[in-house]
Amino acid sequence: MTAYPWMTFLVLFAAGVFGALAVMPYAMSLNKDKVAQAPLPRPALYAISVVQSAILVAIATGFGLLAANAVGLGTPYIDGLVSGQTVTPSLISLLPTCVILGLIVGALIMVLEKVIFAPRLPEALAKADTRIAAWKGLLASFYGGIVEEILIRLLLMSVFAWLISRVWHTAGGLPTEGGYWLAIVLAALLFGLGHLPATGAITPLTGFIVARALILNGIGGLLFGWLFWQYGLETAMIAHFTADLIIHVATPMFSRAYEARTITGASST
Repeated sequence: MTAYPWMTFLVLFAAGVFGALAVMPYAMSLNKDKVAQAPLPRPALYAISVVQSAILVAIATGFGLLAANAVGLGTPYIDGLVSGQTVTPSLISLLPTCVILGLIVGALIMVLEKVIFAPRLPEALAKADTRIAAWKGLLASFYGGIVEEILIRLLLMSVFAWLISRVWHTAGGLPTEGGYWLAIVLAALLFGLGHLPATGAITPLTGFIVARALILNGIGGLLFGWLFWQYGLETAMIAHFTADLIIHVATPMFSRAYEARTITGASST
């Protein structure tokens, strides 16, 4: 029986706790009205939220590693690092691909958002991200790249792949190619649905808003799932983080600059 990868677990858990801490300024700004009305002081809210996230990350990492290892998925670069292997050159060779794919996905999501969805969204939702400081968006990107990948790809996608492999597998017991893709799609759908509670805190959920969450997050979920399958969780994390930089940092900064320029131009006429 293969020993449990405890060192990999500790690395992922520590990274997940960092991601949970990093997202707090963004989350507090996004829900500032509710935070102001909360009966507890802000430090207590921080502590409770981080502890809850840490417990969730521990559970997701623990079971996710078991499921991933059972179906040929995993964290090859972290595994190599903790075992003393030289993995840096291999990861660096994949870095441009992950970053470029992340940039493309982030840009595609924002184009669809601005062209198709934003004109039909309530103003509170359409403007929510643009009112938050860029440094908070940068920190929040670590949450997406680390915590969401642990929860969605490492845990859910791996569990889906394991369940599918019980009935749809190769001679070696692993999921078929179609089985992996089904796991990727299912995890991507849940990834989209998982964003609805935060959206619902800003505006009532409608069929249009639910469809928006599934489509926009599903685009990223499909890419991140494919990277996890082909190259390991670390590559999905890099691409997700890069896409979030476009969504939570670059786009809000551009929107604020455009609005300021528009206001300045209007006041000068």
